[in-house]
Amino acid sequence: MRLHLTSGLGRTGLIRLMDAFGSPATILAAGPDAWQQKAGIRPVVAAALPAPHSPQLLQTTQRLAELGVSIITFWDQQNYPSVLRTIYDPPSLLYVLGSLPQQQAFAVVGSRSASPSGRRLTSEICAELAARNITVVSGLARGIDSAAHQGALETGRTVAVLGCGIDVVYPPENADLAQDIIAQGAIVSEYPPGTPPLAGHFPGRNRIISGLAKGVLIVEAAEKSGSLLTADFALDQGREVFAVPGPVYAKTSSGTNRLLKDGAHLVTEARDILEVLWPASATDLPILADDPLPERLSSKQLTVYQSLGEEPLHIDELARKCSLTAMELSAILLHLELEGGAEQLPGMRYIRKRTPRQRGGL
Repeated sequence: MRLHLTSGLGRTGLIRLMDAFGSPATILAAGPDAWQQKAGIRPVVAAALPAPHSPQLLQTTQRLAELGVSIITFWDQQNYPSVLRTIYDPPSLLYVLGSLPQQQAFAVVGSRSASPSGRRLTSEICAELAARNITVVSGLARGIDSAAHQGALETGRTVAVLGCGIDVVYPPENADLAQDIIAQGAIVSEYPPGTPPLAGHFPGRNRIISGLAKGVLIVEAAEKSGSLLTADFALDQGREVFAVPGPVYAKTSSGTNRLLKDGAHLVTEARDILEVLWPASATDLPILADDPLPERLSSKQLTVYQSLGEEPLHIDELARKCSLTAMELSAILLHLELEGGAEQLPGMRYIRKRTPRQRGGL
């Protein structure tokens, strides 16, 4: 902790010191001259080493103890994730809340201002992956990240990587989600407690997200999105990159569509990921069944059902589209909800529910 809290040292400096001296105790026993001679660490950095009983060190260790945070270092052969150890510039230290899974992992990131259909697809894909003992890794951000964690929590485990201190929940509205993640997986950060979510921290966080995973899925990303940076890290780390296609004129599709042009794997369901990375797990996935609902609907009910899609429609817009009165439409929507063909969202908006699935082979 003293070394990690040394201003100006950083993860690369700490790794150089460990390579040169072999242990933290030996590093601390050596003086500034030895730091410079053996590891190239400037004396001004060595002088910033916190004293053994400095307020900063005591406050930090007390905060970690209160939260129940564990610390995993790069030199911990048993607990440090082996896949993360292989990347360029691995974190020297990880703060962990919860239990960091050692099982196979897959990363999912995307737009903070995601569409309802994007969040829904993300949640469904992540639930199917987690059900097959694949840990879903994401960044606890709004939009796609939150949907990825929520979907994975329905059936399995998930890991959130932060761009701030382990005791700082960002965004604040994800505080409850963070607690759920800790209960079924882990929250991870390479930053000391109290570190604010500064913009410069998130590229470093993104390299850990991709570094923990065997592949990365991008769902809805603009041309200059931070999610594309995660895809770049994944490529540099030898990971597979996947993307969900989107409407040509949508800003949040420009980045993902470019990834697909550049050779990313196209994804519309979990099967597309499993067949590439875990083909044995794809054989027992449910397949889409023929939709039996239209056969049971009247002509007006069928018109409404076919007018619904993945993007929410307000009830007034739906009434105009189907040329129905408010009373007629309300009765039909209620019938469709009871039949499992429609779902009401906040604000009197409706979407069509996905076709029911049935078990079967490929």
